[in-house]
Amino acid sequence: MSKARVGLYLIQGESLTRTHKSCPKCGVGVFLAEHDNRRSCGRCGYSESKTATPKGKPKGK
Repeated sequence: MSKARVGLYLIQGESLTRTHKSCPKCGVGVFLAEHDNRRSCGRCGYSESKTATPKGKPKGK
């Protein structure tokens, strides 16, 4: 028995669209979990930040 995939797909007419990104390490069948500031894979532990930090500017000052 598999878990429900509620919210991972969007059906528009005859087409099926994924709503979450796939894990680049695990492959197409594994989705990344959506958190406030990051996406993460529960299978391999991969994570990526949603917010990009500007390069070239020092932090703290």
